[in-house]
Amino acid sequence: MIQKRNAFITGGLVATIVALACASEAIENLNAQNVGADGMAPLFEVDPLWPQPLPNQWILGSAVGVGVDSRDHVYIIHRGAMSLNERTEMGAATDPPTSECCAPAPYILEFDPEGNLMNAWGGESTDEYQWPASNHGITIDPNDNIWIGGNGAGDGHILKFTRDGEFLAQFGIPGQDLGSNSTEHFGRPAKISFNADGSEAYVADGYRNRRVAVLDANTGDVKRFWGAYGNEPSDEDTGRYDPNAPLIDQFRTPVHCAEPSNDGLVYVCDRPNDRIQVFQQDGTFVEEVRIAPETLGDGSTWDIAFSKDPEQTYMYLADGKNMKVYVMDRESLEVLTTFGGGGRQPGLFFAVHSIATDSQGNIYTTETYEGKRVQKFVFMGVGPIPAENQGAPWPRGDN
Repeated sequence: MIQKRNAFITGGLVATIVALACASEAIENLNAQNVGADGMAPLFEVDPLWPQPLPNQWILGSAVGVGVDSRDHVYIIHRGAMSLNERTEMGAATDPPTSECCAPAPYILEFDPEGNLMNAWGGESTDEYQWPASNHGITIDPNDNIWIGGNGAGDGHILKFTRDGEFLAQFGIPGQDLGSNSTEHFGRPAKISFNADGSEAYVADGYRNRRVAVLDANTGDVKRFWGAYGNEPSDEDTGRYDPNAPLIDQFRTPVHCAEPSNDGLVYVCDRPNDRIQVFQQDGTFVEEVRIAPETLGDGSTWDIAFSKDPEQTYMYLADGKNMKVYVMDRESLEVLTTFGGGGRQPGLFFAVHSIATDSQGNIYTTETYEGKRVQKFVFMGVGPIPAENQGAPWPRGDN
């Protein structure tokens, strides 16, 4: 599969509070322990009380992005009214209103580490920029600027804002269809990520195009791009994924993430092909791994985040089709354990779409389709792997 390169919350809030208090110590332990030891992996517990309730009877639509800034503030983006059922979910927003509840929250919401809503904004501008037809992905660069893409029809551009929602730049031209070798336009870009110093932006491009595009993060100019195995990208129809067929030499759509690591590699989510491909930052192919390769339809490799030790020893992969998160050894690409599973209770998922980590090693996820929520998983340190598939990592209450 791999081609190598040489009892719930005792006393109500008590367990959750203790878990949060231990987070700083746990991230230090991640650096100190022999993290490569066999049978060890990062451990997590869901915080069922995060975030705090939203005001104004706001509700989320399909939640398609999550990012964390330098203050450990968490930003999510969702699709609002276009992904909500007018009759059953947003009666207060109809004309005339049919009930007291509910109304779509603004597209972008900012939470502090305790889950308090700090700000909410987003949407169409009258003259500065064009909001995507279907916004997709949110990432915070090293300067705490916010970048979003879009996977709707005609979305060929990227938007850049300050963390308070002030518009900074629009890169690319919506409504164009120039293909995967264009340097002027994107093809329904899924997500934008950044190298360590923030000088380059890596675009998973995307739902129309079939490539990784690397931009100058200040000017938005396309510096280079590549397809699967580092090939020149092609827009030819590759047909549906067949797990029994030879691996194809192009990405299928969507190319869903392109995550640079601190050691100069880029991990790409080739979602419908059920694989992660690893490259050097110049597009040189290094290796690949297939994840749940029998998965059809939406595919298994949706989004990636790294552990917060300097070596980024671990990689966390969101699998929205199989409703779980994989905890992986980043160097070997070995799956160590998984958590989650299909369901709506805390710690389970319905279409886990995006994943991010904060400075304490905690994980945040969002869910699309009918999932429509954000969850927090508290980092509990590195310990013996409890099971191959852990299910919902509920608080144990034994800290």
